[in-house]
Amino acid sequence: MIPEQSFVSTQNRTQSVGLALEELLVTAQKQHCLTVGIYESAKLLNADSDSVVLCVLAADDADDVALQIHFTLLQSFCCDSGITILRVCGVQRLRQLLGAVDANRNPAEHGDLHCMLVTNPEADHRRLQEVGTYCQESLRLDQWVPELVLQER
Repeated sequence: MIPEQSFVSTQNRTQSVGLALEELLVTAQKQHCLTVGIYESAKLLNADSDSVVLCVLAADDADDVALQIHFTLLQSFCCDSGITILRVCGVQRLRQLLGAVDANRNPAEHGDLHCMLVTNPEADHRRLQEVGTYCQESLRLDQWVPELVLQER
């Protein structure tokens, strides 16, 4: 029975962190502390990496070689700069959360949600600590980059 309890506990923890991340991203967007897009994120990291507290890399398709190359470069820079990194699966959920879905627009015109940076360490991001703790715990379990699956709703 212990393994089943452990699975339920891990599943509840993952769901809790997923909700914390969602709340963090929405709050950061409202406070203008969220940079969205691979190119925009790279520019910010080059100009002011000290203001970045979290890098979220989102992809549902691990077979996109170009995207994986971008991710590798961003991950390397973030690791060297001491920035917490989290990879997520659930780009559609991110679109729902951040208001990128507009029925009148072509899906290709949606913002690039593959990379998001949360900035401004002084901002009151209640959930940043929970996400950061999850990432640190994952690193202790030998995950080079912590991963999380966002639940569709």
